[in-house]
Amino acid sequence: MTNLIASDQKRLIIGMGQTGLSCARFLVAKGMSFDLCDTRELLPNQTAIEAEFPQCKIFSGELDAEILAQYHELIVSPGIAIAEPAIVSALKQGSHVRGDVDIFAEYVTKPVIGITGSNGKSTVTTLVGEILAAAGHKPAVCGNIGIPVLDVLLNDDNYQCYVVELSSFQLETTHHLAAEVACVLNLSEDHMDRYDSMMAYHQAKHRIFQGCRSIVINREDTLTQPLVSSAMPKKSFGLQMAENNVAAKNQYSIAQIKTVEGLQAEYLMFEQQPIFPVAELKIKGRHNQLNALAAIALIESLPSELKVGADQLQQVLSNFTGLPHRCSWIAEYNNIEYFNDSKGTNVGSTLAAIEGLASPNGKNIILIAGGVGKDQDFEPLADACRLSVKKILLFGRDAKLIAEDIAFSCELNIVETLEQALAQAQKLASAGDIILFSPACASFDQFANYIARGEAFEQLVTKMINTKEDV
Repeated sequence: MTNLIASDQKRLIIGMGQTGLSCARFLVAKGMSFDLCDTRELLPNQTAIEAEFPQCKIFSGELDAEILAQYHELIVSPGIAIAEPAIVSALKQGSHVRGDVDIFAEYVTKPVIGITGSNGKSTVTTLVGEILAAAGHKPAVCGNIGIPVLDVLLNDDNYQCYVVELSSFQLETTHHLAAEVACVLNLSEDHMDRYDSMMAYHQAKHRIFQGCRSIVINREDTLTQPLVSSAMPKKSFGLQMAENNVAAKNQYSIAQIKTVEGLQAEYLMFEQQPIFPVAELKIKGRHNQLNALAAIALIESLPSELKVGADQLQQVLSNFTGLPHRCSWIAEYNNIEYFNDSKGTNVGSTLAAIEGLASPNGKNIILIAGGVGKDQDFEPLADACRLSVKKILLFGRDAKLIAEDIAFSCELNIVETLEQALAQAQKLASAGDIILFSPACASFDQFANYIARGEAFEQLVTKMINTKEDV
């Protein structure tokens, strides 16, 4: 770290990306002093940052424990682990760590809907926001989904409530969110390159429940369920419906019911009352049906001033098509369907996509996966692949490591690139099959991010269809 200058400032913002700069702007608006630092030696927007915050000292390069220890408060961006040795050293010397969400929680005065989980959180956050907006409640949809919470809090008069997607990284530095309702959608192994155990990851996620007023749980995933008082208001969601009214109390589920025409159809249910026909959902797969149930449970856990009518709820469920790169339908060609799940950056997400798109009548999926494995165990994919996947095509840095974990489950090939994987998938697919691109890995070995990776897949599929020949 350069520019070692003794400082009498109490606050140091660590990380000058989007989140760090949102913290800086918020503190300026509140009349608070601070300094800035970043682990990069030179930022591409360094001159602009210096001009915007001329009152601040700016430190760059490797974190220096001696400098950090001079500050009472370290405001750490999510991309920087609080287990960094320099931060740990500063904590031992009396510094305190917090993050942007912790500052947000200190100042926000309107209801907060807190949503986290290994998978599906952006979909649920967006869906909750759209339902509230349809009812005229002016929600701010923010957090890990892309808009920093402190940026929207600066415009608090524009909003009636906050729908906040939270990552485990953000929750590490959040001490008392006090959400109106909080939910961990699901938990599966992820970010094992940052956490030393699944327990540490689990503990980070469960910080969302601190001080909350009600909870929504996934009753089929015990890892999502916090240790809270039995008096805590609680709703739950899951695929299976309880057999009687008493057991089904406050439960959201999926069940077959008889329609007015006398036919059997699947419905999203509350207790034993139908809410919405599954067939009319635009988002596909069992995992997305669970996402819809979670969103409804969150909405219906809110106070009466945020009430949503049945017509408004059904309107959004009828029209919501999901988010790009999240198990999104791309095309059908020669009776083969193509799905882009580039946001599937962990095993749990890919497992959900396979189970959501699987046919009950046999193997119907050709899976394209691979990239940077983040020290995950890929063996949990094996059973789903054995049941539903005809062949796996692996590419990217950790393809061989993935193959070692799942080779016994079904046939697989290793190729160099996504383009080669799609070409092989097209040759292997038969009418009625699904080609599913769900990497279960991070993208940064071959792509800038999951968005670039997903766009590359869609472009390759489009090229194939337009030329009517293999890519």
